Amino acid sequence: MKTNDVKSDVNAHSKNTPQNVSVRRKKSVEDIYKALKPKAKEYRQPTDIAGLYCRVQPNGKKSWQYRYKNDQGKWAWIGLGAYPTVNYVQAREKAEGMLNGTLEIKTQAEIKKIKLQDKDALFSTLMNEWLERKKLTWKAETYRKEKQSIEKHLLSVFGDREYATITSREWLNHYTEKQINEGIFNRIEKLISYCYGAYSLAKFKKDLLYNPLEGIRDHLAKGETESMKHVKIHELPEMISLIRNSSSRPVAIGLELLIHMFPRPGELRQARWEQFDFVEAVWIRPPSMMKRGIEHGIPLSQHVMNLLIELKEISPESEYLFPSRDNINKPISNLTFNAALNRLGYRGKQNPHGFRHIASTNLNKNFSSKSQVIESALSHLKGGVKGAYDKEAHLEERYEIMEWWSNYIESLLKH
Repeated sequence: MKTNDVKSDVNAHSKNTPQNVSVRRKKSVEDIYKALKPKAKEYRQPTDIAGLYCRVQPNGKKSWQYRYKNDQGKWAWIGLGAYPTVNYVQAREKAEGMLNGTLEIKTQAEIKKIKLQDKDALFSTLMNEWLERKKLTWKAETYRKEKQSIEKHLLSVFGDREYATITSREWLNHYTEKQINEGIFNRIEKLISYCYGAYSLAKFKKDLLYNPLEGIRDHLAKGETESMKHVKIHELPEMISLIRNSSSRPVAIGLELLIHMFPRPGELRQARWEQFDFVEAVWIRPPSMMKRGIEHGIPLSQHVMNLLIELKEISPESEYLFPSRDNINKPISNLTFNAALNRLGYRGKQNPHGFRHIASTNLNKNFSSKSQVIESALSHLKGGVKGAYDKEAHLEERYEIMEWWSNYIESLLKH
C-alpha cells in the first residue's frame, strides 16, 4: 500500500471517532433549532429531553422553555433563556438539572422577588430609604450635600454589603481609620448619626435585633473640628485691633458682627437689610435662613447698631448687607470672612464659626443660671421648644445678654 493511501485511511478513521461524531451530532441539533421558521401562530418544538421545548414566535424570536408540574400539581412553563444567547447545550443542561432535581425550579416572579429581597437587604438601600425621609425636613441644599457625603464616606465602602452582616467592629475600624487618615471629626459625628438613624429605622421596619453603632462614640477620639477653631478670650482684643485696621472696612464690620452677634457665618453672609428692625433693635431671620427652619430674632446691642449704621453708609445699594463685588444682587462668597481671618494671620487659629464657641463658653461661664436663654441666643432650639420670634423665645432676656456681651468685649479692649 502506498504511503498516501495509508494516511488517507488513518484520517478517515480519525474523523469517525466517538468524540467527533458527538460534535457533529451537536452541531446538527443546533442547526435544527437555528433553521426553525416562524409561523402565523407561535409553536413549541420538542427536544430529545423530556419537558424541554424551543418556543418560536411569529416575529421569529426563539427561546427555551421547560414544562413542569408546580406545587399545585398543575402543568406550568418556565423560561430558560432566549436563543441563541442560550444555545441548545446550555438549555439541555438546565433542563436535565431540573429533571433530576439538582437545579431548583424558580419562576420569573419568584426570581424577581428574591432579587428585590436581596436588594432590600443592602446597606445602600437602607441608607437611601432613610435619606428619603430626610427630604421632609432638610433643605434641598443640605440634602444634596449630605447625600454626597454619605455616598463618598459610607456607600462607597459598605453600599453593596447586607447591612445586617456589617459588624460593630467593622464600623469602629472604619471610623477610626477616617479619624487617623482624614481628621474629619465633625463630619464623622454626622456620619455616625446618620448610620445610627438608618439602623434604627431597620429595627422598626425589618425587625433588626440590635444597632451595631450603639455606644461607638465612647471608643472614638474626640477632636476639635477645623470649623470651630477659635482663640482664647484674652486673645480677642488683639484680633479685634487687627480687624479694625484691615483694608476692607465692610469685611471688618462683618467680622465684628460675627463676634458680637455670633450668628452662623452663612446667615450673616446672606443677611438682607429688610430683615433688620432698627426701631425694635432686632434682626429677624426668616425660616428659610435658619438651620431648623424656624424664624428667629437676634437682639441688637448698641455697638452692633452703630456698626450696621456705618455699614449702610459705606456699602453700595443692595438688598444684601454684604453684596458680591461682581454682582450686587448676590451675597459675598462663603470664603470671604475666612480668607480675611487668614490674611490677618489666624489661619488654623480662628474660623468664622469659632466665634460662636467663644460666645457660648463665656456666656455660660457668666450666666450659668440662664443656659436656656443662651441656647436660644445661639439658636440651638431643641425639639418641642417654641423658637419663633416672640417673648417665649427668651427675647427680652436675650436683649440683656447681648448688650452685656458687647459691653464685655469692648471692656477687654481697654485693658
